[in-house]
Amino acid sequence: MPDAITVPSPSRLRTGLAHPTVYLLVILAAQMMVVLDSTIVNVALPHIQSSLGFSGTGLSWVLNIYVLAFGGFLLLGARAGDLLGRRRVFLAGLILFTLSSMLGGLASDPTMLLIARAVQGLGGALAAPSALSLLTIAFPDGPARTRALAMYTAVSAAGGAIGLLAGGLLTEFVSWRWTMFVNVPIGALVAVLALMVLKETPVRTGRFDLAGALTSTLGMTGLVLGLVEAGTEGWSAPLTLGPIALGVGLLGVFVRVESRAQEPVVPLRLLTNATRSGANATRGLVYAGMFGVFFYLTQFLQDVQHYSPLRAGLAFLPMPVTIFATSQLVSRVLIRRVAPRTLSLVGVSLVGLSMLNASRIGAGANYGAILSVILVLAMGSGLSFVSLATLSLEGVSPLDAGAASGLVNVSQQLGAAVGLAVLVNVFSSVTNHAQFLASADRAAQARQVAVLVHGMHVVFEVGSLFAASAIVLMGLVGRSSERDTDLDGPLVDELALEAA
Repeated sequence: MPDAITVPSPSRLRTGLAHPTVYLLVILAAQMMVVLDSTIVNVALPHIQSSLGFSGTGLSWVLNIYVLAFGGFLLLGARAGDLLGRRRVFLAGLILFTLSSMLGGLASDPTMLLIARAVQGLGGALAAPSALSLLTIAFPDGPARTRALAMYTAVSAAGGAIGLLAGGLLTEFVSWRWTMFVNVPIGALVAVLALMVLKETPVRTGRFDLAGALTSTLGMTGLVLGLVEAGTEGWSAPLTLGPIALGVGLLGVFVRVESRAQEPVVPLRLLTNATRSGANATRGLVYAGMFGVFFYLTQFLQDVQHYSPLRAGLAFLPMPVTIFATSQLVSRVLIRRVAPRTLSLVGVSLVGLSMLNASRIGAGANYGAILSVILVLAMGSGLSFVSLATLSLEGVSPLDAGAASGLVNVSQQLGAAVGLAVLVNVFSSVTNHAQFLASADRAAQARQVAVLVHGMHVVFEVGSLFAASAIVLMGLVGRSSERDTDLDGPLVDELALEAA
């Protein structure tokens, strides 16, 4: 008779789950999901468009609605963790993210998918700040925390690459819907483990600045909606002017709310330092160009050069890998030897050169030409991310350190959304609303490709203007107090690494 199978006792199971490695894996898995969803749908965009009937301008909202919701509610999510308990808020965000992923996979029309993506962004905004806080609480200051933060940073960088590969694999061999469904089993498993492993943190007394979070998020959404609709409806159309006017009005209300709130989601004093605000604005401009590359090159590779989804995902793989390697070089070596402002200027200049190079890619360009664009853009981004984060935290008091670090992430999310809206508007205007869709007639298809490639060239030229603006901005600010800060050096470096 065979030996009986030994079942671990509940106490031994709990002891095993209490191991720091399991705790860290729960946090890293949640972070991976949130980061992965910013890129996993990129390769699937042409298939989403044909499946659900998105217009060329409407398709940009699959990306924009996620980053707007994520960036807009990120600081509120961090505050919710302080007031309600980080474990509770982490679980709420994770469950919300998982359920909305299922909704997105089941989407039968564009509206349903966009609602799901917005709720995904909200779930990510609740889960991400609490995840990082839970990590720093669980691992004491020293080598253990350094290793944990290094893993967290590595996962954040690798998530972009994994998202591209996973999006290509799932779209090609299963369906674009699995770029949404893949989060469901992972999210359910992480939630169960989190319930068993994570411990609740002490809650603090205070108030939510819900009015500030809502007015800022809805205001930015109004601006983005107006910019996108301008490319289709024209600048004088009610669908253009109405959202823009509403957006500007809500942002004005946001400033008034923040000036009076006892505990604002964005303390306005953080915006008064020229170097800090300039660095955040520069970061937003860099992300505006990067999102344009992802959005248009992905469609170009599949609809003009006829790459399969998997091959398109693999084509972009060098980008996140290079960003990670370059940012690690900056954070570990260069930031201590070269002034952050100098690194930022070099990095942004490379981004601008990459955009100009991209504006010369022809319909029959080989992968070497495309790779040169991707690598230079990635190196420029990697050089600028950590150095800009260091400048963004310059002169911040310990009391505002968390909000300042969060503001860095908000600036990149909102910059990406507004930048992509501008580029979609430009592309739509230049091409007279042409779309990246195949035509059965060869002559018509050739004319369509010529128009689309011309539109893409103009888009990347405008993207290079984003970089030029960032260079001018960095040249005007940050001269006098480049390394002067009220924080300890190690804390600045740690916060900069997290923000990058």
